[in-house]
Amino acid sequence: MGLSSLLYGTYEKRLARTLKRTAKPPRHIGVILDGNRRWAKQTGASASHGHQRGADKITEVLEWSQDAGVEVVTLWMLSTDNLLRDPKELAPLLEIIATAIERLADDGRWRLRHVGDASLLPEETAARISAAVARTLDAPGLHVNVAVGYGGRHEIAEAVRSFLRAGVDAGHSLEEVAEDFSVEHIAEHLYTKGQPDPDLVIRTSGEQRLGGFLLWQSAHSEFYFCEAYWPDFRRIDFLRALRDFSQRERRLGR
Repeated sequence: MGLSSLLYGTYEKRLARTLKRTAKPPRHIGVILDGNRRWAKQTGASASHGHQRGADKITEVLEWSQDAGVEVVTLWMLSTDNLLRDPKELAPLLEIIATAIERLADDGRWRLRHVGDASLLPEETAARISAAVARTLDAPGLHVNVAVGYGGRHEIAEAVRSFLRAGVDAGHSLEEVAEDFSVEHIAEHLYTKGQPDPDLVIRTSGEQRLGGFLLWQSAHSEFYFCEAYWPDFRRIDFLRALRDFSQRERRLGR
């Protein structure tokens, strides 16, 4: 082990101990898993290899999160925009994602929820994700939202449609439903209903934008942008995000 690695290891352990002793962890962390393709290009590998390395990183991050006391993690694995990619890249990417979710289910520690529109996915992919999620209903650990076929604007539109349909199905006119409409009604029909909104959203790869991730839920979230590509995301990067979060004054607009 080199001197640099030894120093980083010592620093990482000290930071982890300090955070456990002094900082209240975020209940819900959203993670934008960005940079797989750029990581692959940088290393001379294929895009699929980059996506696979990114998938291999997920369990580590969930373990770090659970160890820190986080209750919910949302992983943005595939956006609605990603579905427009070249089929030659999209097909293996969907296979990698479905396999990764199945492995998370087989692990037995995490309780999974699909966050996204299954109707936008190939039938086989949607069925595999659904079956994996169903196997984790009694899992004791961290709640993990797998955002696949997810877009924030799409989710909000779906929530409004769901609310309107429910009102009409209950025998109300559209005018009556519209008159009763409130902010709380959207929250009740989001993919993440029943869960706390994310306190912290982390995006890797140096990009400083949400790109449509949890648009409604992140109204009061703190954002942390990390330069590392997702496959290179380290525990020290994660701990730094938690430290940064702990140092912010969260007034929530008050």
